[in-house]
This record gives sequence, C-alpha cells and structure tokens, in this order.
Amino acid sequence: MKITIVSGARPNFMKIAPICRAIETAKVQGKNVSYRLVYTGAENDPSIDASLFFDLAMQRPDTYLGVTGTNQSEITGAIMVAFEKELDENPAHIVLVVDDLTATMSCSIVAKKRGLKVAHLIAGTRSFDMNMPREVNRTIADAISDFLFTAGMVANRNLNQEGMIPEYIHYVGNILIDNIRFNRARFEEPVWFKTLGIKKGHYLLLTLNRRDLLSQELKLKEMLDVVMKEVGNLQVVAPLHDYAETALKEIGACYPNLHILPPQSYLHFGYLMNNAKGIITDSGNLAEEATFLDVPCITLNSYAEHPETWRMGTNELVGDDLDALQRLLKQLIKGEWKHATLPDRWDGRTADRIVQILLESEKHSRNI
Repeated sequence: MKITIVSGARPNFMKIAPICRAIETAKVQGKNVSYRLVYTGAENDPSIDASLFFDLAMQRPDTYLGVTGTNQSEITGAIMVAFEKELDENPAHIVLVVDDLTATMSCSIVAKKRGLKVAHLIAGTRSFDMNMPREVNRTIADAISDFLFTAGMVANRNLNQEGMIPEYIHYVGNILIDNIRFNRARFEEPVWFKTLGIKKGHYLLLTLNRRDLLSQELKLKEMLDVVMKEVGNLQVVAPLHDYAETALKEIGACYPNLHILPPQSYLHFGYLMNNAKGIITDSGNLAEEATFLDVPCITLNSYAEHPETWRMGTNELVGDDLDALQRLLKQLIKGEWKHATLPDRWDGRTADRIVQILLESEKHSRNI
C-alpha cells in the first residue's frame, strides 16, 4: 500500500511526523506499506527552518510543489495542477491530508477525481462559520473522504449530524499529543533564555498568528495593553513571525518586559511552553499542547476546534472580551488556575491506530 501524505504548512508536519514513524514501524514488522511526503509550498519557505525535520525525527519531504501566493483561487488551481502531476509520476493508493488548509481541500479533490482513497486527519472540526476559508476547506475535505480520523467525540457528532457514512468515521484521538509525548524529553532550553534573565515558571509565553486579529490595530492594542498592565513586572516572551512583529510595531508596542523574538525551533518552543507560568495565544494547536502539559492557557478567540481544551483542559476562551481577559490574567498571575484532565485517547497512540485502520482496510479490500 502506497500512501501519499500532504503537508500544506509548517504546523501540519507536527501531525504528520507520528504517522511517518508509525508507517516505518509497520514496515519493520513486515507490513506492505510505504509513504511519500509532499509539501505544497516552496523548498526555501522561510517558515520551514533547517532544524524542523531533525527536531521532529522525520525525513524531509520527497517533493516540494512550490506553490506560493495569497490569492486563494490561484493557490487552489496551482496546487491541483501540480499535485495531479505528482500523482502521475508517483502513483498512490491513499492520499492523506491534514487539517483545513487550501492544500487539504485541493489535494483531496484531485485524489478523489482520480478514484483514490482520501484520508482526512483531524476531521470533523467545525466553527460553523462558512465565511471562514478554513471552514470551507475542512467541510469539502470531510465530504469526499473515505477515512475520517477524528480527535474527539464532538468531531464525531459533527460528522454524524452532517450525514457522513458511519463506517468512514474513526475516533482515533489527538495526533498532536503523539508528537509532544514523543518529544517532551527532547525539549531544549534556548541559548538566550538565561541571557535575558528568564526563569522557569516565571514568564508568560505570547504567540500571535491570526492575520484577522493582527489587522485590527485598535483591538490588538487594547488586548496587548490589558496583558502588559496585568502581568506587572513578569516577563513576557513572544516568538513572532515577521508579519506579527510588524503589526505590533505599527501599534507602538514597546514594553520593557516584552521580549519579541524570532520564531523558535520546535524543541526550543516546546521548552518555552513546558516551563511557562501561562500561555496567551490565538492558536488552537497551542491550546491543545498546553492542556497536555497542564499549563494555563488563554486563547484570544471565541471558539476552539477542539472544545476538550476548555471543557476538560487548561484553556479559556476570551474572544475580544477585554474584561474576561483582565479577569483571567489576574487569576493566572495568582496561580489560581484549573488543572487539566486529559481527554480520552490522548495517549500517544493515535498514529498507530490510524496506520492499523489503513492496513486493515487494504486487507479487507483484497478479501472482497
């Protein structure tokens, strides 16, 4: 069985790495399975740092489709054309896509039109806002997938309510937890950590990635002012991409205890998460990792693709409610925060379950 695995952005690799390891293990056990890793972006993509694949203990992509740009229609078309050529040259039985990117949707459509099986990892997540491009991407990918691998029962319910074939839905658990369990002992302290006078458990980690938030200057400034007022003299470490750093500079964000840093390697960033007093973020992935690490987390969003993070975990959603942000920051600083109860199947074996399901499906097909 040949599996083509598609990544459309850096965060996808964190969820793909465990799948690659599980396939390699199955091969060692004598199973007839192999994979090819495709990145739809460029080989010189600045977000894919040189250390990423070493940090994740995985191979580099077998090919880069080289598609870049900002126009969604142009990106969709370019990925579909390039992926069609990729499959012509390197046939596959199953195409595995991740999350809710344009690449996820585009490659799913190409694979399905070729009569290939499509497996969607992190299926069933919903914001119920079809004005969000990612909601469109994930909904289309789910509708045409043959394997819907879900991270929680809420995702299962969403798919059932949308009339998906029950036999296609597989509750396998949270793949992101596979990765953090595998790598937690490998986290490394950044070389600048002590130079800045940062101490374990005595700093907040701040991340900002959502362009819709960063583009709202007044809202962003109000949020940041609340954060920096409430933290007092506590250090705030903020590894940011260039576009996020530019957005903060444009609103005049200048605080003596705010350390704006370049993006960190995976193992360094894991160290910062693991040892923070708390995390403030607009990232759903980070909220999941914070729950596993039992680190307090405030999410600058009004919904979470994985509600388990706030129902059972350490996450709290504030949206654009400044009063809620202020109240939760006071609570965090005082150390009065809820602890996490790990959701079902956050056990580090999600990738093993996925590969086993794919292998069993091939065996069943041969027996028909």
